[in-house]
Amino acid sequence: MKIIFHILKIVLLTIITQIGGVIYLISIIGIKSNVTKYRFKRSILFATLYLATTFLIIPQISSYFGREKIKESKYLVAHSVWYKILNRNYVTPKLNKVLTDISDKFNNKHNGIKIIYLDANFPFFDNFPLLPHLSHHDGKKIDLTFIYKTEDTKLTNKKPSRSGYGVYENPFKNEYNQINICKNKGYWQYDFPKYLTLGKMHKQLTFSEKATRNLLLISANQKNISKIFIEPHLKQRLNLTNKKIRYHGCQAVRHDDHIHIQVK
Repeated sequence: MKIIFHILKIVLLTIITQIGGVIYLISIIGIKSNVTKYRFKRSILFATLYLATTFLIIPQISSYFGREKIKESKYLVAHSVWYKILNRNYVTPKLNKVLTDISDKFNNKHNGIKIIYLDANFPFFDNFPLLPHLSHHDGKKIDLTFIYKTEDTKLTNKKPSRSGYGVYENPFKNEYNQINICKNKGYWQYDFPKYLTLGKMHKQLTFSEKATRNLLLISANQKNISKIFIEPHLKQRLNLTNKKIRYHGCQAVRHDDHIHIQVK
């Protein structure tokens, strides 16, 4: 049973962080079960090795795989430090430059409002899946949050969920409802991100149509961006006609809680 438990833990850590399974295996080998307080010592060793690898080693070697850590600024930040701890903040140099350009141009329109990113890619190996996403496996994709406003209609950097995912801007009654179409076709996973909020907060926030539209237009005008995914009802509502802004298909998950962008 212990062997099965360790295997499951290695698999889970690999799925979530890419490197965690290897670090956990090293900690098991490094601290044997016959050592006094081995669980505590193993946990300390794992945490130390994992954090040192994540923040000191991986940024130095990811370039050999065509990836680099997202270059944050006062205009571009992660929604949570966990995206960085879990190594989900790596992109190609081309996408890094695009993100800098988008955040600078957006700040010129909405001073003080940041571009906030969610899942990007792992640091190593193309086609290594970054679950639950289907396509975040080559350094060319990233998810950005919508822009929200407070009760007094002021734009804010706050978001309605802890993870940044799962709080939807649902279709109005008169809007095209792709969500129901996909769910009725049996695509059960389409609505799944509602279980990934990790808790809702700032319930007074409302979706800013104007600022989110500006973010989408600035993104679409970047020559190196090839595709942007949002739900059809939001494309309709925001009066967006750029062909880069498109629907992603029922096989994915719904995109009325975030924006997916990708470069060529």
